[in-house]
Amino acid sequence: MSYHSAYVHKPETALRRAQELQSIRQPDAALSLLHDVLSSGRHRTWSPVYEKIMITYLDLCIDLNKAREAKDGLHQYRNLSQSQAPGSLEIVIRHLLDTADRNCREAKARADAGAADAAAAVTSVSDADDLDAATPTSGANVLLLTTMSSDPLQTQRDSALLLPRLKFLWESYRAVLDILRSSSKLERLYHGTAVGALRFCGTYKRRTEFRRLCDMLRLHLANLQKYGGNATPGADESKQNNKVRGWEGWSTEAIELHLQTRFVQLETASALRLYTEGFRTVEDIYNILQISHSRRKVAGVSAAPPKAKLMATYYEKLTTLFWVSENYLFHAFAWYKFYTLCREYNRGMTAEQKTLQASAVLLSALCIPPSKQESAASAKDGQDGNAAIASTLADDIAKEKTARMATLLGFHTRNPTREALLSEIRAKRVMDDVPDYLRELYTLLEDNSNPLILVERAAPLLERLRTEVGAPTADEDKKDEDDVEQAGPLGRYVKPLTSVLLLKLLHSLSASYHTISLDHIKTLTSGLGISFIEVEKTIVSTSYSKGKSSSLRVRIDHRANCLRFGDAATAGGGRQLESDAMRSQLTTLSKQLSSVCTIINPTDEVHSAAVRQAIFNDVRSNLESEHESMLARKELIEKRKEEAERLAQEKIKEERRIKAEQAAAAKAEEERRLAREQQLREREKLAKVQREMEAMEKKRYLEAMGKNTENMTEDQLALVDTAALAKEHAEKANKKKDEAERKVREMSKKLDYIVRATRIEELPLVKAKNEEKIKAERERHEADVIAKAKKAKAQWEQNVKDKEALEAHSIFSHLSIFEEKAMVGRRAAHVVLCAEEDKRAEMEAEEGKLNRARRRKEAEERRIQAEKEEEERRIQAEKEEAERLKREEEKRKRQAEEEERRKKEVARMDEAREKRERERADQNRPTDAPSSSALDAASAGGGGGRGGKYVPPSRRGGGGGGGGYGGGGYN
Repeated sequence: MSYHSAYVHKPETALRRAQELQSIRQPDAALSLLHDVLSSGRHRTWSPVYEKIMITYLDLCIDLNKAREAKDGLHQYRNLSQSQAPGSLEIVIRHLLDTADRNCREAKARADAGAADAAAAVTSVSDADDLDAATPTSGANVLLLTTMSSDPLQTQRDSALLLPRLKFLWESYRAVLDILRSSSKLERLYHGTAVGALRFCGTYKRRTEFRRLCDMLRLHLANLQKYGGNATPGADESKQNNKVRGWEGWSTEAIELHLQTRFVQLETASALRLYTEGFRTVEDIYNILQISHSRRKVAGVSAAPPKAKLMATYYEKLTTLFWVSENYLFHAFAWYKFYTLCREYNRGMTAEQKTLQASAVLLSALCIPPSKQESAASAKDGQDGNAAIASTLADDIAKEKTARMATLLGFHTRNPTREALLSEIRAKRVMDDVPDYLRELYTLLEDNSNPLILVERAAPLLERLRTEVGAPTADEDKKDEDDVEQAGPLGRYVKPLTSVLLLKLLHSLSASYHTISLDHIKTLTSGLGISFIEVEKTIVSTSYSKGKSSSLRVRIDHRANCLRFGDAATAGGGRQLESDAMRSQLTTLSKQLSSVCTIINPTDEVHSAAVRQAIFNDVRSNLESEHESMLARKELIEKRKEEAERLAQEKIKEERRIKAEQAAAAKAEEERRLAREQQLREREKLAKVQREMEAMEKKRYLEAMGKNTENMTEDQLALVDTAALAKEHAEKANKKKDEAERKVREMSKKLDYIVRATRIEELPLVKAKNEEKIKAERERHEADVIAKAKKAKAQWEQNVKDKEALEAHSIFSHLSIFEEKAMVGRRAAHVVLCAEEDKRAEMEAEEGKLNRARRRKEAEERRIQAEKEEEERRIQAEKEEAERLKREEEKRKRQAEEEERRKKEVARMDEAREKRERERADQNRPTDAPSSSALDAASAGGGGGRGGKYVPPSRRGGGGGGGGYGGGGYN
């Protein structure tokens, strides 16, 4: 820092120095210099030069691949420019991201140059699962990537060239999102960066980074919901938030930007096949929509709902997500919501587009497997109690998940089913926009039909659907590899429709047949275009799924080469012994035998009625006692429960009390320990401060005495006596002061002599010059008087001539008349002005009187306050004066002694001077020389015959009052 301190004061100089260091291939030194300038607290005012410094700094970080330094620099520049120049911060961030992305693309191109397949680069780079943990120079990392890739050389090129650039770009995205997470002024830049980061994860198949990015965006949204304010009903829209710096509250534009970002996130999750993140993104979108809904509930806030185009885009992307995740139920509901929004708000939709969307809605609904509610009910009949309870719990959990997802997606029902969607399609007359062959397919799949001709009638319809040509939607441009093989946008529904058709066929066969040969099944399914192995898989998957029984009770008997349906006798009113629920065979046999016995030997109805009547009478007689016993038992159970709860509560309270006492004791002991440590630290601190002050005082005395203290250690300073040092310093200071005063007195005496002699010598010269000046001034004055007189006379003569000319034309008489007329108006105006002035003067006097009273009151208050303050200052001054007098008593004594000694010295010097003057006067007395007092009087302005005026030696020719120095006084 000491090397760069000279450049910190002037950022322009630091920038030039950094450019010079960069030109001589010293980028590390240039980076360190610019970092010191940005982190310096001396300059906190933004200027354009800081933008140039920041761009140069980021270029150096990109060249050196130092993401941590770039992040630190961005934070420093954010603190400097966010409030003063947010546009500059946006320019800097865009420069960083654009440059890093361009370098990443160039590195990818260089890495792909040696590979035959351009996609190999993406595949090999995606093997590094975590950019945060990836180290380009790690030998183990390179070796692992080499063994996992089919092209080791390509993997090494990626690790050396592309991986560092990817890591830098990822760190840049993270840093920028962290900096802009709560800035309303740069919200568009924040969402643009988020979209860029999502595109980055999708382009380079970065699944781990995508999960972290989703978590980061979710955390930012949660913080804005929690601390952003104005998102709940009843919140004050005008009240600014003070918990999130830079956030100005939710607005319609902010909600729309968040939705657009989540749509891109949803699209990327579908492309990366991260369905869990996709569903969590749906929850985020639901939360954002709830924020918009809450803002519309706030009184006085005009918040428009999300645009229909935006919501249509949302449901269109949901269709892709649910399709690739094979969730056909919500895929169909998403298509229905998309179709409803387009039909209601898209006025420019053509008939072809409407037909295409309606067909997609119908086909997606038909692709939903049939509901399993009836199958679950029929399966529970053949299960024991525990199995039935487990099945019910599983169904409840599935229903709860389905209802929650329906709520998140904004569907019109909390129990979305295939039947509900088809009924909604029929009610909304969606079938009117569907082609005839699709309506026929709907009739085949939904209505009861002959299973022997079902496939024969449906095969041409499916083939026509497979070859149907239509304009693909935006999402279908990004289809999976399996979807690309289809011929049209509706062709992807052929495979799930085939499965539904096969399931429909098996259900119809199970209702009509007990057994059916496999050859006949192959004949019936030959028109579907699928192999019999797939048919077998479908049979197995529908008859037994995840350990739960299904409505289709079917077994494949390869020995007999047939299919056996376990529920074939249901239509006849009974059950067969052959069933998958083997545990209930005895129960079934008992029921069947009981029904047979009832038919063979019918019961006596009269006897049965009498027995039933006796039972009823017995029940009526015992009803009250049974009721009382039940109430008593219930009361006993309640008392036991209350007692158990009371004991449990007492035990919990006792445990809490013991824990609280232990925690209080531990806390008290910790506080005592902290207090002891604090006292010890305070004593050590005071002792250290005392030692430092004594050392500083000793150094000050030693430096004042001219000694060098830089090389002295603390031990050497401790051996020095402060009192002796102070006494020695005071003695030297007094001696130095006396010497200085002596020199001053000598210099002043010498200066007096020199000044006196100089004035004596210059007096005649000054006088001569003064006389010459007076003479010249007199002559000039006389000339000016004569010139003024001549000019005045000429002017008077001209004025006389002008007056005579004016009188000849009666000008003065006309002038007096005009003057009288003009003065009449002026007098009236003068009277009005005088009256106004009198009123204004009265008002000013009244106002002045009030002001003077107010000032007197304020002055009195100030005087009282000043007296109080003066009294306090006086008391404080008396205390300080008493202490000062006590401290300076000895000093005054020394000064008094010194003053007495000085006076004696002055008196001695005066006596010596007077003695010398008397001796000099005695020596010069015969020549009538003036005394020293006479000389002093002469220099002061007296001497000679003109009242004692001093006459210099050069003018003493003779005469003139006591010419003392004339006639050879110095011969």
